[in-house]
Amino acid sequence: MPLPVETTPASTSTSSSTNPLAIVSFVLAFVLTVPAIVCGHVALRQISRTGEQGRGLALAGTILGYAFTLPFAVMVIGIVPALILSAMDAVNF
Repeated sequence: MPLPVETTPASTSTSSSTNPLAIVSFVLAFVLTVPAIVCGHVALRQISRTGEQGRGLALAGTILGYAFTLPFAVMVIGIVPALILSAMDAVNF
């Protein structure tokens, strides 16, 4: 009676390398937030299509990009009206 041969299932991942845009997104999140957001979204799409590694990095880069952009956006929204009002007061004198 022949002995059964054990086979290991094939990996579901087509590539074990980390997506380069995921790394770029994570690094850029601390420097340039908008490119980090764009790279993160592109990396997530590529990872879902190719099965590469790096989903966590891409997600972290995207989330950090949004998180670091939000205070800047709030600041701009608060400063612009203040500058307009200040300019209007200067004209009234």
